[in-house]
Amino acid sequence: MTRLVQIGVQPTESAVAWDPKAQPRTRVFWLQGVTLTWMLVEFGVSAYAAATAHSPAMLAFGSDSLVELVSAAVVLLQWIPIISISERKATRTASVLLFVLALVVVGAAVTSLTLRLRPDASRAGIGITIAALLAMPVLAWLKRREAYRSGNVALAADATQSATCAYLALIALTGLAVNAYFHIAWFDSVAALVAVPILLKEGRSAWKGQTCGCC
Repeated sequence: MTRLVQIGVQPTESAVAWDPKAQPRTRVFWLQGVTLTWMLVEFGVSAYAAATAHSPAMLAFGSDSLVELVSAAVVLLQWIPIISISERKATRTASVLLFVLALVVVGAAVTSLTLRLRPDASRAGIGITIAALLAMPVLAWLKRREAYRSGNVALAADATQSATCAYLALIALTGLAVNAYFHIAWFDSVAALVAVPILLKEGRSAWKGQTCGCC
């Protein structure tokens, strides 16, 4: 299980020597297709849960889902000749987005704590975080294995995004569950604040063009 969710594993030196003009493997397209489809669903449900339940923890989780959606798209865009996008530009864009979203999460969590707002229980939020907690470690492992085979650095970084998603799903699920079953309203906001350092560290790593070494 440790290997499924480990973050920060980078390709070996031989794997980095990857030819970007080489034909991508069918497995890469399949993996990224699954990721894009899942991230659209995950982000949609997370955004709905965050808005309807007023949950900062779901806002943090949904923020990472949005960034991972961008990350998965970037991997595919590398092999589309019509669209010219550099990996450096794409990762820095994702980095800035992570920083902005982290500030939004902090603002929502602090406001909720200050005004003593009580997030509502969210079955949709609990359901999507449980699903992500089960699915994302497996998807991260599949991506990491294919990254080693193909030498695709961008795919290795995207595997890190998927692994990070599992950690954030656990944090969000904890906040939602404690609030729903023990009626501790402030725990949801605290869970959101716990997720912020992960978002910031992931953002710094993306800005430097590295895979995240957190957790």
